[in-house]
Amino acid sequence: MRTALVTVGTTSFDELVAAATAPDALQVLQELGYNHLVLQVGRGTVCPDSVCTDTFSLEVFRFKNSLLEDVQSADLVISHAGAGSCLEVLEAKKPLLVVVNDKLMDNHQLELARQLHRDGHLFYCTSRTLVQTLKSMDLSVLKPFPPGQPKRFASFLDGVFGFEGSGL
Repeated sequence: MRTALVTVGTTSFDELVAAATAPDALQVLQELGYNHLVLQVGRGTVCPDSVCTDTFSLEVFRFKNSLLEDVQSADLVISHAGAGSCLEVLEAKKPLLVVVNDKLMDNHQLELARQLHRDGHLFYCTSRTLVQTLKSMDLSVLKPFPPGQPKRFASFLDGVFGFEGSGL
């Protein structure tokens, strides 16, 4: 069973939940060989029902103490662009598609996603371009994120957020 995990973290990101469970997104996921979708919906108002058929299952929950087990079990993670979520997935060496919430003001998520994409560690999109990105991305080109370098990641984040004396 191939599993895709969608996570919005502790926030509300209804656009991502709706986009990931739209019929065209579910069809593309199935065409790509995923037959199990785990959906963490956080504080959002969009909360689909769990579904299980002979060919596809959708598991839905709001929160867990830790998503580490779900991340480790996933063949693909589709996540909001929070730095903590990105780091957790990249450290677990899982393919990552980050969905940037373009409705946020002063959007540092986009900067983080762009840089990690430039470095070859993930793909990124918005909720509106999720299906198109799923269809076009090639997970085999992703590079592993260097493990065990929290100072490097902190320095990277400092650079993204424009703090003095930062950079890689």
